[in-house]
Amino acid sequence: MAIRNIVKIDEDKCNGCGLCVPACAEGAIQIVDGKARLIADRYCDGLGACLGHCPNDAITIIKREAEEFDEEAVKEHLASRKQSSHMIGSCPGSRVMSLEKTKRLEREAESGDLKISIRSQLTQWPVQLMLVPANASFLQNADLLLTADCVPFAYANYHLDLLKGKKVLVGCPKLDDLQYYVGKLTDIFRLNDLRSITVAYMEVPCCSGLVRAVREAMKNAGKSIPIDLVQIGIDGQKQ
Repeated sequence: MAIRNIVKIDEDKCNGCGLCVPACAEGAIQIVDGKARLIADRYCDGLGACLGHCPNDAITIIKREAEEFDEEAVKEHLASRKQSSHMIGSCPGSRVMSLEKTKRLEREAESGDLKISIRSQLTQWPVQLMLVPANASFLQNADLLLTADCVPFAYANYHLDLLKGKKVLVGCPKLDDLQYYVGKLTDIFRLNDLRSITVAYMEVPCCSGLVRAVREAMKNAGKSIPIDLVQIGIDGQKQ
């Protein structure tokens, strides 16, 4: 090992927003347990492309003893990540389905003399952004709801207020690969004539990564699609 330039991440300053992840072309940085971490010295070229993307100045370049940058290892690492994302789609549960013509059960809740019945507004499967093909037929001419995965748990009126009449894609900008999201959304925006996009995200800082991914993908796709941003508080209220 030699003394060389390498990334250092201050975990006390890092809020896990994930902006540094897509900025690192070598895939050396990932979000682990809610914090950005350098996963292997040999993946980091020490050039600091990630520095300007950190809103909290948690990333610096230092000199220390580290493995040499290994370009071949980086290629294998990136290929492995790409292969993993493709393998997810081989699961039978990821088969694309339209639920428009299927009978959907109503969910009922009772309290004393009061009985409330709410019909599910989900009209397609799958819903995970990583599983939905960019050319899925249900996306064509759709009003798209891009949802951070915590939103349906926090917002009680999710089905009727947000999901009704829309196709939905779900993801977590903190725990998933944000750069993969940008690429996938770019393909979706390019291949489908979407009527509108609603982005539903939580008030926590890391969740705004979903908004940034949409805007970057829109720019990459060369499209101009109306966007509505809906922020949900951890108390379950619209902000």
